[in-house]
Amino acid sequence: MFGHSKQTTIWSQVILTILAIIFISPLFIAIKISLQGEGIENYLAVLKNPMLPHLFTNSVIVSFFTIILVYLVTILSAYAFSKLPIKHKEWYFNAILIGLMIPAISLVVPLFSIVKSLGWFNNYLALIGPYAAFGIPFTLLLMRNFLDEVPDTLLEAAKIDGGNSFQVLLHIIMPLAKPISIVVVIWTFLSSWNEYFMALVFMRKEAMYMITQAPQFYMGTYTSDTGKIFASLVLISLPVVIAYLFLQKYFENGMTSGSIK
Repeated sequence: MFGHSKQTTIWSQVILTILAIIFISPLFIAIKISLQGEGIENYLAVLKNPMLPHLFTNSVIVSFFTIILVYLVTILSAYAFSKLPIKHKEWYFNAILIGLMIPAISLVVPLFSIVKSLGWFNNYLALIGPYAAFGIPFTLLLMRNFLDEVPDTLLEAAKIDGGNSFQVLLHIIMPLAKPISIVVVIWTFLSSWNEYFMALVFMRKEAMYMITQAPQFYMGTYTSDTGKIFASLVLISLPVVIAYLFLQKYFENGMTSGSIK
């Protein structure tokens, strides 16, 4: 029995190693291509681009406010769906989850019409709203599943002590939901920072470009600087990689936590 268990562990490690190589190989390929031509000068040229600080700032602003909006809507909605006596709440919850099955790209045309009618081209709101709308169904699912494990007796005891629903949310639910809240923040940051297509459609002025549009500066009508394009892609991915490496522990704890001890 122990021999079989050891063999299973070895095969698991082999499979995980192969998967890790497959997932990380695109980054190494991008680094290799980025060094073609002028080598490290490709990175220096991208870093010296006077538009880079504007692109970085724009992405930070959009990601920050998207995170705030997604977190507030998620924690409030999850608390209501999990702990408050709302009529037909399961129907409403399932209706929201339908958003998980709708590809964001399929709604670009109606979103284009809405943004045009509101005059939001080259406006942060044109990205913050859709990013939040497409992210909330998933974060709501995570948060509600977590809150379902919080004992109702704990909340009832707080209400007996004189706490209202808002105080229960602020002083009990939010502290207990810290692990899954970190997951919500990380997930929202990754999805908003990496998004490209909507930024391409709604941000027309160079001053309002997002960081994912940096490679466009090195794409011409007839020729493109491949080395600088891939150098910019590598630099764009660095904040995501660094964020995950530093927050990996919290992300894994949040994804695996689902019970209150």
